[in-house]
Amino acid sequence: MELNLSERPTRSIRCIVKLGGAAITRKNELEEIHDENLEAVACQLRKAMMEGSAPSKVIGMDWSKRPGSSEIACDVDDLGDQASSEFSKFVVVHGAGSFGHFQASRSGVHKGGLEKPIVKAGFVATRISVTNLNLEIVRALAREGIPTIGMSPFSCGWTTSKRDVASADLATVAKTIDSGFVPVLHGDAVLDNILGCTILSGDVIIRHLADHLKPEYVVFLTDVYGVFDRPPSENDAVLLKEIAVGEDGSWKVVNPVLDLTNKKVQTSVAAHDTTGGMETKIAEAAMIAKLGIDVYIVKAATPHSQRALNGELRESVPDDWCGTIIRFSK
Repeated sequence: MELNLSERPTRSIRCIVKLGGAAITRKNELEEIHDENLEAVACQLRKAMMEGSAPSKVIGMDWSKRPGSSEIACDVDDLGDQASSEFSKFVVVHGAGSFGHFQASRSGVHKGGLEKPIVKAGFVATRISVTNLNLEIVRALAREGIPTIGMSPFSCGWTTSKRDVASADLATVAKTIDSGFVPVLHGDAVLDNILGCTILSGDVIIRHLADHLKPEYVVFLTDVYGVFDRPPSENDAVLLKEIAVGEDGSWKVVNPVLDLTNKKVQTSVAAHDTTGGMETKIAEAAMIAKLGIDVYIVKAATPHSQRALNGELRESVPDDWCGTIIRFSK
């Protein structure tokens, strides 16, 4: 897909962040947000994005009434004395977690077939669910003083052809960034030229954005410490600290050096996950790394994720850092 000049931000993108659905929602509880993790992630993002000294007080931007409250929490009066804050250019994309996946898998939206009433109803139900989650994430980031704008791929004209991105209005994303906002996109139900409809995963969106926006690095925040050689719930699971990607897109584990390592890392996918789980994440991350962009997969809301978001790993990776780096190697 060709990129028009109007679709490229005038300032370079520092980082694209993927908020994994399993990290920010309680994936086994229908439409439940993991409030503690989301608040911690929002705080870490603010710290990573701030350029120069941080303000003495965070002025929240969510001036709407919160559930359980009788009034609007608003710090507008404090803005008059607040110095202008500069944020480096970030883009945020989040998964659905316990939002949207049930509706999509129950109706078969990911398989297409809009002529079926259950698929059309499921398409509507899926979008209601994922856009509700998007709003709550935007609100959480806004409460940390991050000027976020929620952007649904469907509403921005993203479409697919047999689940591959066919069109995307990146001009809207670029304009949003240049105006000083942080776009927050999400996995979404979209129209497909061949299937009628499908699910566009956040991981595919990340890869497409990375290809066109060329960020300095990409961070995947997950509910585990990185990529393991088997499901991390197993006692003998080994954290794969570095995966090297070749020019042809193939990849291999280079740290640690394991006996009989098979590049087909064992992964598990929840029954309701319509986007492929960790296997898709590794494949998309490898395609990003092939562009020469380092990808860090790390557990959200930990000191390790803060270091990744800060960009501290670009020069050297400390031995005590827990996570997975996927990078290009000729």
